[in-house]
Amino acid sequence: MSVFTTFPQLSDGFLRDLKKVIDDGFRSFTRSYGDVIEGFFSPLQTLLIWFERLLLNTPWPVILLIVAGLAWGASRSWRIVIGSVVTLVLIGMFGMWTDTMKTVSMILAATLLSIAIGLPLGVLMARSPRTQAILNPVLDVMQTMPSFVYLIPVVMLLGIGRVPGLIAVVIYALPPMIRLTNLGIRQVDREVLEATDAFGSSSWQKLIKAQLPLALPTIMAGINQTIMMALAMVVIASMIGVQGLGQPVLRAISNQYFTLGLFNGFAIVGIAILFDRISQAWGKRLQKHREASHD
Repeated sequence: MSVFTTFPQLSDGFLRDLKKVIDDGFRSFTRSYGDVIEGFFSPLQTLLIWFERLLLNTPWPVILLIVAGLAWGASRSWRIVIGSVVTLVLIGMFGMWTDTMKTVSMILAATLLSIAIGLPLGVLMARSPRTQAILNPVLDVMQTMPSFVYLIPVVMLLGIGRVPGLIAVVIYALPPMIRLTNLGIRQVDREVLEATDAFGSSSWQKLIKAQLPLALPTIMAGINQTIMMALAMVVIASMIGVQGLGQPVLRAISNQYFTLGLFNGFAIVGIAILFDRISQAWGKRLQKHREASHD
């Protein structure tokens, strides 16, 4: 038999001991600092509860009007407005309104956190090649790691519930926000930057008055991708207690309830299309505004 038919491996005993050391070390860390970490993330619980109560306590006609207003403000298209309203009406008529609002509250919280974290990191990457060199491999790992894997360390640190689910969703949805913010700022016309330098603008003024406004369409594309990835991860996060449309889907898989899974699956698709169309329309509108002002 050729020596190349089997790959040389570490001994089973060494691998077993190595895995045991890592697992025991992580468990010891969670026992020692779990309460501290849980307290640190407690504001996220408050944020989630606030969003959830806001959406659940708001009468459905008001939510329909708000969504219609956002759709019209973004697209100026009656087709998108009617499609958005009809989608929500059908979701409510099929008895999925409460679960949908819980899912939307999670997406809103995750998107806000992703913007709050991703925007500064994207700016930092655009300004510092060293930071970009450090963050790029991290972002590659975050984007290629199977989404289920994120649940393991989060659950071991914080247990089962909405906050661990939110953290997992943010980790999964964050990379597009960082990458596209970085890309948008790097694509700003050098002539514009030279003009701001000629007027004696500081680095902060250049960022606020030139780079971010001109990069806004690309940043909006990052927000769009973040929303889509957050929605995909919310369904997976239902495995660790995140309430919303994901739990009925998980229950349907476990108990082979075809219609339950199908209806909730269509609701998830409807919400995804709604978010996608409105956020894309805002991005295109900002792009047109940018081109008009540039001309």
